[in-house]
Amino acid sequence: MKICLATNNKHKVDEIRNVLGKNYEILTLKEMGCEEELPETGNTLEANSLEKAQYIFNKYRLACIADDSGLEIMGLGLKPGVDSAHYAGPQRNADDNINLVLNQLKGINDRSAVFKTVITYIDSYGVSKQFVGIVEGNILEEKLGNNGFGYDPIFLPSGFTKTFAEMVQEEKNSISHRSRALVLFHQFLSDKVGM
Repeated sequence: MKICLATNNKHKVDEIRNVLGKNYEILTLKEMGCEEELPETGNTLEANSLEKAQYIFNKYRLACIADDSGLEIMGLGLKPGVDSAHYAGPQRNADDNINLVLNQLKGINDRSAVFKTVITYIDSYGVSKQFVGIVEGNILEEKLGNNGFGYDPIFLPSGFTKTFAEMVQEEKNSISHRSRALVLFHQFLSDKVGM
């Protein structure tokens, strides 16, 4: 089964292919010939995920999934949230984003946070469905680890002693917000098409 993935982010592509397995041919935007920036005008992760999926489906008429992920920090009023990728500016630099978060958290006791992913699936049979994955944790005072991407070096998932960036990919994939949403999506597809 072919599914277009509305991203060119190599980390996301690897994680999604790893979770879904070999029964699905996952095509990136680049492989589809899509070079333009996808719209993200919503003020929630759900709205952005749906907007991207609708855009790709309407253009290519191929089953597609789009995700939007964000880090919600309680002590910052659930920020950066939907602005996670460009929290420190349009350059979308992970180090800049992390440094801004750490500066804003100085003097704030509540460092609890959730990583949240919303995946939207749309296909030519008229199915449109969203799947949500959440991981609870805390924000550290400094970066630890060199794996992963985004805010992984400062996010310590609850019940673990390593940040996402200190985990190997298989370990992170087993508990990550994206993998939790993908597991729900995979179960849905398996039930739907018998894979």
